[in-house]
Amino acid sequence: MFKTTRWQEETRKLREIALACELEEETKWGKPCFTWENRNIVLIQGFKESCALMFFKGVLLRDAKGLLKAPGENSRISRWIKFTSVQEIARLGNVLKAYICEAIEVEKAGLKVDLKKSRELALPEELKDKLDRNPALKTAFRALTPGRQRAYCIYFSEAKQSQTRESRIEKCVPRILSGKGLNDA
Repeated sequence: MFKTTRWQEETRKLREIALACELEEETKWGKPCFTWENRNIVLIQGFKESCALMFFKGVLLRDAKGLLKAPGENSRISRWIKFTSVQEIARLGNVLKAYICEAIEVEKAGLKVDLKKSRELALPEELKDKLDRNPALKTAFRALTPGRQRAYCIYFSEAKQSQTRESRIEKCVPRILSGKGLNDA
């Protein structure tokens, strides 16, 4: 069970709703994750100001009530609904069940998100230079999944100064060489 000092009642109610949709509960990333035939459907996550029900392929849902939001500006697939009270969850109980059932149908249908492979990844100049000077790093970077490459590029590009970008790249070289993403343990 998910351990938190906050959002316990909200988590209990969200668990109840997800389990009513005949999903299996597992703990993944230290959080309650609900699966259908070993495929991730939804995850419950607690934050400082709210808790959320996160849909792994939320972008494929119709979102008839306009409840789903992207977790971050760079999120392309997952969507979530945030809550600040158990009453809010209870009020939306049937709607949440409908969204979860739709997410299960998305999995049953084998739907995939088209991530527009034609869009080339924009590498910061400092990373291009580093990859050109270090063939082993270039090979390791290209071996990362597109999502991991993208996460590194976003992180490096967020820095306003070239010196900061170079510093970030240098600190990440060991992770890249070991095949790890920016946020991997």
